[in-house]
Amino acid sequence: MAAQVLVVEDEDALAQTLKYNLEKEGYAVRLAVDGEEALVMVDEELPDLILLDWMIPKVPGIEVCRRLRTRADARNTPIVMLTARGDEGDRIRGLDTGADDYISKPFSISELLARLRAVMRRIRPGLAEDKVRVGDIIIDRAAHRVRRGAREVHLGPTEFRLLDYLAQHSGRVFSREQLLDAVWGSDVYVEARTVDVHIGRLRKALNEGTEEDPIRTVRSAGYALDADA
Repeated sequence: MAAQVLVVEDEDALAQTLKYNLEKEGYAVRLAVDGEEALVMVDEELPDLILLDWMIPKVPGIEVCRRLRTRADARNTPIVMLTARGDEGDRIRGLDTGADDYISKPFSISELLARLRAVMRRIRPGLAEDKVRVGDIIIDRAAHRVRRGAREVHLGPTEFRLLDYLAQHSGRVFSREQLLDAVWGSDVYVEARTVDVHIGRLRKALNEGTEEDPIRTVRSAGYALDADA
């Protein structure tokens, strides 16, 4: 299962940028635009991590953090604060209120993602594993290797990213366009049929020596990776 991240950010452009990059990294993302909505969304479904802007409408981020830390169900949910407030006193206040980390704006996406991975490894290690298993397929992200059963599967970099993304959302069907955005990036022009070519290569590598195909093709919809192939 992908880790669920709640992004609480009232600047739409930044919120969409965060959503895109987090989803590309394999997280499942929900967005809230103010503190009240964030608290309601936590009530509806507790996320695995909260990325929380300090300066948001209705209920400030620091107060959202304080309230969540008084709740038994959300007490241990990782919270990373985002803020333009950069002085040491504010950082200490945020951490004392219960934030697990504190990132000052402006920040690079790569730094943000690295800090989130560090928080997840420290607090919820099971959601930040370097190895992902779907059925008899094991993906080792750190070593960039794939095994199916006892056999090592040799993949090119694009096929590896494609498999990793499908594995993070096992059973879910993705359209060609969704896979293009997630694996190739929305800023790269690639024809949709390119996905079919790489799915074909991935299938050939995964299914060598077996008739069991874990990649499911859904007509007019897209592709999914199933655990029970």
